[in-house]
Amino acid sequence: MKRYVLALDLVDQPDLIEEYEAYHRSVWPEIQDSIVNAGIHHMAIYRYGHRLMMLMDVSDDFSFEQKAKADGNNERVQEWEQLMWKYQVALPGAKPGEKWVLMDKIFELGG
Repeated sequence: MKRYVLALDLVDQPDLIEEYEAYHRSVWPEIQDSIVNAGIHHMAIYRYGHRLMMLMDVSDDFSFEQKAKADGNNERVQEWEQLMWKYQVALPGAKPGEKWVLMDKIFELGG
């Protein structure tokens, strides 16, 4: 199993942050299916202010490229992603159209 940690910012407006969190309290079933089907065993999103951090535990054969390809062919996932852009802000240095940015691990104790 592998672990990835990614970061993203939200639009810094309390009403939009609340809407974003409301969507994530009841994530659409098709979105959950796309996550599981990609080989993601555990996913959690944490928030501090308008900064998000996503933790993903994935199978050894998980691929960001394969997930992106499957998501690109899934109309419901594309609908969700378009909706989420209302709330999300790409981090400085992100590539055009890139949302979540992979973080570098700089320290680990144990494991």
